[in-house]
Amino acid sequence: MNDEEEYGLVDTEATEEPGDEWEELDVSDTEADRVARKQDREFSAFRERIKDADQFKVEGGVFDEATLGALYKLVQDGHIDAFGGPISTGKEAHVFLADADGADVAVKIYRINASDFRQMRQYLEGDPRFRNIGSKKKKVVLAWTKKEFANLRRAAAAGVNVPEPIAVERNVLVMEFVGHEGERAKRLGEVHVENPRTTYEVVREYTRRLYDAGLVHGDLSEYNIVVHDSQLWIIDLGQAVTIHHPNSREFLERDCRNVANFFARQGLDTDGEELLAHVTSEAAPRED
Repeated sequence: MNDEEEYGLVDTEATEEPGDEWEELDVSDTEADRVARKQDREFSAFRERIKDADQFKVEGGVFDEATLGALYKLVQDGHIDAFGGPISTGKEAHVFLADADGADVAVKIYRINASDFRQMRQYLEGDPRFRNIGSKKKKVVLAWTKKEFANLRRAAAAGVNVPEPIAVERNVLVMEFVGHEGERAKRLGEVHVENPRTTYEVVREYTRRLYDAGLVHGDLSEYNIVVHDSQLWIIDLGQAVTIHHPNSREFLERDCRNVANFFARQGLDTDGEELLAHVTSEAAPRED
């Protein structure tokens, strides 16, 4: 029995060798910015509907004109049909439930005015994709949003369960909703772990697959792993960095320490250094 069968992992597809092959992130004005500047009748009507809707009466600084333009563009492109209420709110981003062609999707909106640029800086400096971004908060947040989209695609191609990225427009990311009937999936730290050993092996394998694909999550813990349809999913990959980032080793060590400490509390004999050695070792040949 191979790892995929034993731990219920998705099939692995061949990925590129990890390196500096990441495309540069374009943060120039998009159609969303042009729509917001034009302020035509249809956009103005959309803008008023959003601003008047009860589910969007959240903290200020979320729905500026250009963000509304991005949402309008995503609706026009068919990525969003109808909006629901908030799934989660945070200092850097709000996540809303939405409908797209009869299926639930998650709409993550990064807050340009309120985002903590200083907190982001440790993940940005040294990432080859941000080499020419500069220090303007707007450009940094737009690039950060596109980075999360790219990280999700890379993680999925490596055989890791992550929300499927659907579309990105300016500071708005549309992705698969991980949950049922509008209720988000429970975080690993919110559930009783019935089989800690198997659960740990899955998380260990996912961490290794990310590393083999050239990624380090950078904030991995029981709060960024969710349980959905009896499987584990990794979420919140906005801060994930390439293995060439100068702080990638430090971030990976912290990820391994967080994971090991959580499972130690579940009664397992785990060790962060041992997990780190497993993740960074050459991949063993897989059984056919």
